[in-house]
Amino acid sequence: MAKKSFNEKLNDSKNFPEIVEVTDSKAVERFGGTKMLIAPPLFYDAIMKKIPEGKLITSDRIRNFLAKENGADYTCQLTAGIFINIVAKASEERDEDETPYWRTLKKDGELNEKYPGGIDAQKARLEMEGHTVIQKGKRYFVKDFTSKLAEL
Repeated sequence: MAKKSFNEKLNDSKNFPEIVEVTDSKAVERFGGTKMLIAPPLFYDAIMKKIPEGKLITSDRIRNFLAKENGADYTCQLTAGIFINIVAKASEERDEDETPYWRTLKKDGELNEKYPGGIDAQKARLEMEGHTVIQKGKRYFVKDFTSKLAEL
């Protein structure tokens, strides 16, 4: 069987969205509730497409928004990270209808090394849009990213 393209993965919602009832007391305490949303990749893509040039969003803000919109306490961090990367790679596969994935940062304004082209490509695209990228140790962040966050 041929390997699925990233666009096929993006459009394969499986049984999602799904709200999973979490019973592990440590997880409930850590994340603040028992209802965990697993949102399909297209949900992430739809939000990431709305971020205009000059603005940014973080993965945790997307996750919080999706949880609220879908009546959950929080979203699954693991699938969120995987699906955000699928969105980025699917966008790179297409010749048109680009999703500006480079505007989606990790929760502390950090660049995502898993995006197509890695840190260098994301840094270049962000700088072309007027953002300043700073290095802290081996990690890269957008300077003053909180002042540039888009409203959802």
